[in-house]
Amino acid sequence: MSQAVARSGQDDDIAAGLREVVDDWSADQEVFRHTHWGKAMMWIFLLSDTFIFSCFLTAYMTMRTSATLPWPNAAEVFALTIGGQSIPLILIAIMTFVLISSSGTMAMAVNFGYRRDRKKTAALMVATALFGAMFVGMQAFEWTKLIEEGVRPWGNPMGAPQFGASFFMITGFHGFHVTCGVIMLLIIARKVFRGDYDRSGDYSAVEIGGLYWHFVDLVWVFIFAFFYLW
Repeated sequence: MSQAVARSGQDDDIAAGLREVVDDWSADQEVFRHTHWGKAMMWIFLLSDTFIFSCFLTAYMTMRTSATLPWPNAAEVFALTIGGQSIPLILIAIMTFVLISSSGTMAMAVNFGYRRDRKKTAALMVATALFGAMFVGMQAFEWTKLIEEGVRPWGNPMGAPQFGASFFMITGFHGFHVTCGVIMLLIIARKVFRGDYDRSGDYSAVEIGGLYWHFVDLVWVFIFAFFYLW
């Protein structure tokens, strides 16, 4: 009898403990405590995106090291002829400078957003979006140049056929992210300028947009290092 009572008491303790865990999670007392839900969701999205880009870059390194044909020299493939001289990676250097500069304007936009300076926040977000649009435009030029030279996802006249597949896959996926970011920043900038966030008293959308944009910039640093400098 005493054993049954003790067992019943243990079951009650376990059930009570499980109820406390469920209550904590459902009431958001332990998970993401004091964290804006939008920021938490953006961090989760960025974590999943990190896995995708990591898989792409890992696949690229695997293809490059296992290729039987010579891998094209990036300094020659991505060179531009200016004034009769071939300058290696000049376009890529400009693209990188533009994208890194956009991180600075985005950081300032978040700073002025915290200060509730509506006009400066909106202006800096528009400037960031313009930098992003410039980057996408230069990437489109880069794609056009390589396509005219015969590079395709299934072939490459300059050497290893895997080069075309990895180039269009990695840079295209990143360019898609930048394009989405430009659209998102313009939408948020419009709401900031209209005073939507002043009325709600919540400028978190500016910071959330900044998180996404800084992630896109950081990913480009890895693409630049692994794809263009290696």
